[in-house]
Amino acid sequence: MVFHILCDGICKVKEKIGRSSTRNISSIFTKTDGCAIIISAPLIKTNSFNSVRLIIMLRELSIRNFAIIDDLNIRFSDGLTVLSGETGAGKSIIINAVNLLLGSRATATMVSTGAETAELEALFEITRKSRVAQLMTEQGYDPSEGLLIRRIISKNERHRIYINGRLSTIQILDSVTENLASISGQHAHQGLLKEEQHLLILDQFAGLMPMRNELAGLYYEIVPLVKKLKELNSVKDRRTEQIEYLSYQKKEIIDAAIKPGEDVSLEQDRTRLKNRETLFEAVDSSIEELYSAQGSVTERLGIVRKNLNKVSRLDPELSSKEASVAEAAYNIEETANSLRAYLAKIETDEKVLEAVESRIDVLNKLKRKYGGTLQAIFEQLDAILMELSGIENLSGTIDETQKKLGLLHKELAACARELSEKRRESAKEFALKVEKELSTLKMPRTKFEVSLQTQPASGSADLFFTTAGSIINETGIDRALFLIAPNVGESLKPLSGIASGGELSRVILALKALLAGTESVETIVFDEVDAGIGGGVAEVVGRKMASLARHHQIICITHLPQIAKFGDHHLRISKHVTGGRTRTTITPLAENERVEEIARMLGGEEITRATIAHAREMLESR
Repeated sequence: MVFHILCDGICKVKEKIGRSSTRNISSIFTKTDGCAIIISAPLIKTNSFNSVRLIIMLRELSIRNFAIIDDLNIRFSDGLTVLSGETGAGKSIIINAVNLLLGSRATATMVSTGAETAELEALFEITRKSRVAQLMTEQGYDPSEGLLIRRIISKNERHRIYINGRLSTIQILDSVTENLASISGQHAHQGLLKEEQHLLILDQFAGLMPMRNELAGLYYEIVPLVKKLKELNSVKDRRTEQIEYLSYQKKEIIDAAIKPGEDVSLEQDRTRLKNRETLFEAVDSSIEELYSAQGSVTERLGIVRKNLNKVSRLDPELSSKEASVAEAAYNIEETANSLRAYLAKIETDEKVLEAVESRIDVLNKLKRKYGGTLQAIFEQLDAILMELSGIENLSGTIDETQKKLGLLHKELAACARELSEKRRESAKEFALKVEKELSTLKMPRTKFEVSLQTQPASGSADLFFTTAGSIINETGIDRALFLIAPNVGESLKPLSGIASGGELSRVILALKALLAGTESVETIVFDEVDAGIGGGVAEVVGRKMASLARHHQIICITHLPQIAKFGDHHLRISKHVTGGRTRTTITPLAENERVEEIARMLGGEEITRATIAHAREMLESR
């Protein structure tokens, strides 16, 4: 069974809104029982219809000491590559290896018997304009080197990850491979059945992705404005209470009449007032010693000056010394006068100390409330004044925001309605072309229809995200569902009603054929595409895959020679017992070897001349 999600590869939201919302919706699927791996790889069209270049392509896969694979290196090319081999030869192991390289959880049981570590490597070709290249650049990798992912799985559970030769983490690996590929399990085909995928496929087919992206840009421009408006209205609802609270804080700070550095000055005053007696005694005693007491410093300096004055007549050199003593005496007298002035200022009234301490308490309370320092109080006052100003202008801001939202909503609603109309116009053409493609795939009387519905807006829906009673999201107002009736007489049912894997495989091929000319084609690996289909249908499926290979890198794992014959390249996976151990190898086949492999696929282990001739005829007839 094949399962697959069709997608547009890289879908960009308008850059003008500054939203880095580029996302890759492609997926990589793995399975234990017949599924498809889809490696995200949109094509860039060139001048020639058949000349295309993959944005992302798997170039090489290397596996060592992993399960029953000792050493395997697979190189992949453009076009259709076929992998064939007996059941149990190790094809599922190769798929599991890709899983791990894209972020799946590793366990020690995956390491081959007798080995300590398993090593897995995958090389992807990346172009600079792809989303993956952007993610690599953000993580510090050079996308021009390609993307080389290496995982070492150890028996001691100490696994390691390398990206472009640099040790990495599972989180970085996930971020880089997020838009390279995503992984799903055995029922990953259910992804194709999701409504959002159906709408995306229709938009790709109809060439509506630019309009869809424009709508998404408008949507994500409105989202923050709606949030802002709600916040503004919330502030408005409690504006009276808020104004009262802010006005109280403003008055409290302004009434305090705080001066810069006032707290430091007050602390000094308090220290001086608490120690006034000690200060008074020390200063008074100093005045006595310097000037007032018998034998004070001033008196002694006077005696020294007189002595020097007498002898300076004998030696003029002593005149300068007399002048110095006179200056010292003058300075001492000035100091004594200053101390007398200081003494007169020493406050002895206890109420003054109480007033200082009261003022300090006021400042400390404000500091505790508004940030811990006087500077923080001043900053808080500025913030309060600014917020009060903003509240006073709130009505104007609300009106301005509502006006802007009104204009954007008008544009969004018009875009959503126009997009919906174009979808409905394209849906019928798309359904007819799907039926035509299915007819070429031996489902000639299949009925296919695209059901488009809108989601009614409830009473609680935001008016800015509604139009004509319908909810608008980033993809518009529509919800799409693919309906199918494979057999005559059956009613149309969702794709999930398809029980046959062969039918689902052909639906996928039909959709891929329709999207081959878009920018959103992918590299696809089909595993067991032959599940549920017979020889006649297999021939048609193989031819269709060969046709798709003009636009895709396709890797097909198959058991049917009718499909294998269409391959541009053919690899054989085989299992051997060597030295008591089972080992898997993969071999590129030359033309003569390919004839033998097709013959084996036709006739089993016993290859006859008839099967060889038949195989050669099949290859020549393709």
